[in-house]
Amino acid sequence: MKNYLLTLCFVFSALALPPVQGQNQSFDIVIYGGTSAGVAAAIQSSRMGKSVVLIEPSNHVGGLTTGGLGATDIGNKQAIGGISREFYQGIKSYYDNPDNWNWQERSDYFTRPDQGRSKEGEDAMWTFEPSAAKAVYEQMMAAEKITLVTGKRLDRSNGVKSQNNRISSITMESGETFSGKIFMDATYEGDLMAAAGVSYMVGREANSEFGETLNGVQANYYNRTLKNNVSRNAIHHNFIPGVDPYVEKGNPSSGLLPFIIEGGPGIDGTADNKLQAYCYRMTLTDHPDNRIPFEKPDNYKELEYELLFRNYEAATGPLEEMYHYGDPLVPWINTPMPNRKTDTNNQKGFSTDFVGQNHGFADASYEEREAIAQRHLEYQQGLMWTLAYHPRIPQKVRDVVSKWGMAKDEFDQRNGWTPQLYIREARRMRSDYVVTQRDCEGLEPPVEDVVGLAAYGMDSHMVQRYVDHNGYVQNEGNFEAHVPEPYPIPYRAIVPKKGEKENLLVPVCVSSTHVAFGSIRMEPVFMVLGQSAATAASLAIDQNIPVQEVSYGDLKDKLLNDNQILAHE
Repeated sequence: MKNYLLTLCFVFSALALPPVQGQNQSFDIVIYGGTSAGVAAAIQSSRMGKSVVLIEPSNHVGGLTTGGLGATDIGNKQAIGGISREFYQGIKSYYDNPDNWNWQERSDYFTRPDQGRSKEGEDAMWTFEPSAAKAVYEQMMAAEKITLVTGKRLDRSNGVKSQNNRISSITMESGETFSGKIFMDATYEGDLMAAAGVSYMVGREANSEFGETLNGVQANYYNRTLKNNVSRNAIHHNFIPGVDPYVEKGNPSSGLLPFIIEGGPGIDGTADNKLQAYCYRMTLTDHPDNRIPFEKPDNYKELEYELLFRNYEAATGPLEEMYHYGDPLVPWINTPMPNRKTDTNNQKGFSTDFVGQNHGFADASYEEREAIAQRHLEYQQGLMWTLAYHPRIPQKVRDVVSKWGMAKDEFDQRNGWTPQLYIREARRMRSDYVVTQRDCEGLEPPVEDVVGLAAYGMDSHMVQRYVDHNGYVQNEGNFEAHVPEPYPIPYRAIVPKKGEKENLLVPVCVSSTHVAFGSIRMEPVFMVLGQSAATAASLAIDQNIPVQEVSYGDLKDKLLNDNQILAHE
């Protein structure tokens, strides 16, 4: 198996050789963004006989799927078809091979009561190591004719050339130019879409704009004293009541602790341009032979974790009674992955989410984004060291966290840390159809141009941290709301509005509100939409028509033939 993987890696690396500087290459389909959507789109483009280039601005291919998000957020497994399901079936095949169980017995993993998502006997597997996802993607791409270019960033100022409302070419900062018949923006940020002049939105809409209840500022929906939980907002991932926000407790003149905004959060339900929090999904292990202990960053600032200390110290009873679910002490979701590893994510009021520190990211320059990403990394590294070793953290917490560390055999060039920042939301296209909360709840009339289903609950992480009317610190922005059943995503939501670019598709930054995107933004759905977008692109090329004019009848027939799921039964 090891020789097989070495061969795959060689093929993958060969595909990734960059073109000569200044060279102009031409393809049928040019995909910018090597996320899960971009990979699926490239595979489908090749299968439909189109020449295709997949351009990833970083050196990391696969986005969050290969970047640590191994606990697939599903909603309903039956809603996942096509190339997306092929990937998860490939994961199952990977773990069916005994050679890929290096640190744990297979039977031990599948019998863990806290594992839950992957079960013996299914046709697919939904939990995996980053290295496993990478191997499966490499295998799928190696079977196709795909030109892969990595480490090339779009010249966002002058790199998009258009003629007669069609993109003719895109140029990288390094000078390479790629011409194409159809272009696709598969980035998490929506950079090609924005540079092409397509309409988009950043932040939260007002509830009044689309008749929603979960959008806009979400500060006052839960009153802990009255136990008045209107829509499950603010109850999870918030502070214990009574955490003082000031550098010197009780003294406002001493200034606010780090990462708390001045002033209030805003009026409930009103719009702003702020983003839900980002973090890094961590691949941890407790195997002593594969564990890198958490390290204290060189620029560690203890004051940045004062709110964490105070959150524990504010407990008036047993700590176990102060939290709502999961491990009662440790602020994380530590989901088991194979080989004694985890997918570790944010949980509770002060955790891996760097609340409020990503605002402006969507339209920021590359250099500004790199600084934001580095700051997130340093914050999270400092957090993990603090939880594991700082004396002001309860001993019970330190005993748990210090048993874990980064995995030596994942992201070895970064000491176990993924290069992929969890960009939960950035830009969202504004097209002729905007998916809203009402679509997620099944309250809108059925759409007729379905290109995929979404099924996960509507979900937003916290957006900002503020001082409430009682003088204590609170987080704002969280909502968690049920989706009754899988709902359709229309083709109109992945193409620009009529009158804008007629040869561009956008399968990640889809036309949706902040609320609806909180349900759509799952890796399986991005793969589904990437495949559907590539199918539409191929049909538009064959018929020499704008993507907005693709016959849905033709598109639907091809999608169903390729095992896409377009209806919930």
